Amino acid sequence: MKAKVSVTNIVPTGLRLAPSQVWGTLRLVPVLRDEVRGDLRFAQRSYDDDLTLVSLKGGLKEPGLKYLSYVPHGLVMSWEGRHAEAVVGTQLQKPEGKALKVGPHTLRLMHRMVRREEKNRLRMLPLHLAMEGFLSLHFGGPEVAWAEYSREALSHGLDPRTEWSVPGWANPLFDEALRVFEIHERQVGVLLFHADLLLSAFIVSHPEDYRALHRTLLEDFYGELLLQYGFLDSAASLESPIDERRVSSLGELRAAVGRMREDWAEFQGFMAGGLFGAEVWATSVYGAGPFHLQRFVTGLQVSEENHIGEWVTRQDGTLEYLRTYRLSAAQTRRAYLLKQLALADWNLDRAAEALKTTRAELILRLRNAGFGYLLKDSVK
Repeated sequence: MKAKVSVTNIVPTGLRLAPSQVWGTLRLVPVLRDEVRGDLRFAQRSYDDDLTLVSLKGGLKEPGLKYLSYVPHGLVMSWEGRHAEAVVGTQLQKPEGKALKVGPHTLRLMHRMVRREEKNRLRMLPLHLAMEGFLSLHFGGPEVAWAEYSREALSHGLDPRTEWSVPGWANPLFDEALRVFEIHERQVGVLLFHADLLLSAFIVSHPEDYRALHRTLLEDFYGELLLQYGFLDSAASLESPIDERRVSSLGELRAAVGRMREDWAEFQGFMAGGLFGAEVWATSVYGAGPFHLQRFVTGLQVSEENHIGEWVTRQDGTLEYLRTYRLSAAQTRRAYLLKQLALADWNLDRAAEALKTTRAELILRLRNAGFGYLLKDSVK
């Protein structure tokens, strides 16, 4: 049974932006939360394995749909009443799943992307939850036995489906930026821009949790933009000078600084407009007390920026958690082709007509996108 999909928006309710900090081509925009309720906390759970195999259906060692990736850490989300507590030292608990030795490497077998461990505690694999949802888009392949598709495509769909990403530590500037940038008192997250293109967003519910998780951003994965634009000296500076002719007292100076910060926040919010306020296609993952965990993908328009991610909101709409990944142009094109095929019931002629192209051109685009294995060799 397919998960129900809803079209909605990610609205940063309860949050505000502080002036950005720039390091080379990277711009980090602090996200602040003025009202910290304290009833939702996040903590890190570290893993030391070379690879992790997550069983999405069935048991750990049973046949079924699997997800394979490098997973350096998970998040433990806890809630209870008015004052939840961060789960400290979760990595010291009994190791989760089963560890196997595969030659010189270690492989950890884990059960599900999100797993409830106690009444008020969830373990989740951040970003991998979103990426697994992205990989599963139209994963089943053709539901009609069209003559053009290979036996493997009709039997197994898009199995396997792969995408690649870049770890945060692959860009030395990112490590330096996280080390030297100021963390604000009420900071609960950050927007990461590279050459002033939004690369990712990371937000949690409590300032203490953000401080503890700040360095985990190096372990997260990012799109190929993290490695691009290395030839640029730095990101553009955002200037909003104060007109000294209009300032004659400390009160007027304070008001001018306040307006300047508001202007910065408004512009930085505009820079993130491809994520906040844009329509996203969301699926519900888990209801956790008064909180709702969902994952999403944006509209997959090839001419626009596109993101995947997961987020948690409370019942009043306050955004309590967000983690996103910006899709590359190639990833967007692949997903867009699959979306058009699915809308056309995997009929090549109908899909080509919808794309305003020819059948032969569509077949070429599929092969160039890495989906040639779906088609018979004789199809032209």
